[in-house]
Amino acid sequence: MAIAGLVGATAVFAGCGETRHASNQRPQVSSRVSVVINPDQVIVQPLKVAMGPDKFQQIPQNQDHAEPPLKNSRGPLDVTFVAANQTPTDARLKITGARNATSEPVFARSPSSFQLALPTGSYTITAIGVPGAKPAHLEVGGFRGSSQNDVLTP
Repeated sequence: MAIAGLVGATAVFAGCGETRHASNQRPQVSSRVSVVINPDQVIVQPLKVAMGPDKFQQIPQNQDHAEPPLKNSRGPLDVTFVAANQTPTDARLKITGARNATSEPVFARSPSSFQLALPTGSYTITAIGVPGAKPAHLEVGGFRGSSQNDVLTP
């Protein structure tokens, strides 16, 4: 009986309390980068991300207020690539730089998206399967913004 009481009390105390503090900053919202694959070139917009507060917030309720930086954040930037393949052949996007990665197939004349965590640095984005397409370049800066001021974000 005493052992059951001890196990029950331990379970109650172990489940109490939240693991994060309410005033801790929330993580950054993923940065979006658009990629268009043409027969003669790969186009990336914007050319630079994380160089300071985002000019184009996804949620405009705080567009007149500064985006707070994450304190003590030196980690990679979470980037969502939204790709459109405007060629008649399937392709893959190859990202080379501080981190190398290859996307799943971006089917001919179709959209696709994928997500990567990219450290600060310069990247080249190439369309594998479209030999005539000149690669594009992307710069990732060191700014990591908090979603602290954004309502309805995690």
